[in-house]
Amino acid sequence: MKIIIDAKDEVVGRIGSYAAKQLLQGQEVAIINVEEAVISGNKADILSKIKRLRNIGGSSQKGPKMSKLPDLLVKRMIRGMLPWDKSKGRNVFHHLRCYVGKGDLKDEEVKSAKALGFKKPMKFITIKEIVKLL
Repeated sequence: MKIIIDAKDEVVGRIGSYAAKQLLQGQEVAIINVEEAVISGNKADILSKIKRLRNIGGSSQKGPKMSKLPDLLVKRMIRGMLPWDKSKGRNVFHHLRCYVGKGDLKDEEVKSAKALGFKKPMKFITIKEIVKLL
C-alpha cells in the first residue's frame, strides 16, 4: 500500500515523523508539494542553521550534505528521523519519495496532513523560500 501525503502548508517535522513511522511499518510513502511545506521557528535562525550545515559538508569534505533542491532537502530531513545506523533504516529509506508539485503521481488517494490533525505555526518559513535564499 502506498501512502500519499500533501505537504502544502504543513510542518516538515510533523510530516517527517509520521512518514518515518509509516516507513518503519513497511509502507511506501510519497510526499507531494514539498516546496510549500513549512519549518516552524524564526526565519533568521533556520536559515543560519541550514547555511552552517551546508558550509560544514562541502563536496570535498565529510559531513552533512544539504541540497539546494527542495525535494532532496526534505528527503534528507526525513532521513535524520530514521535509524540510519541500522540496516532496517537504510532499507526503508528507499521507499520514500518526495515530489515538487504533484510529481508523476496520478489522482490516487491523497492523505492531507490536515486530516492528521497538525496545526500551522505562527512563525514559519517555507522550503521554497529557503531554497531561494540559499
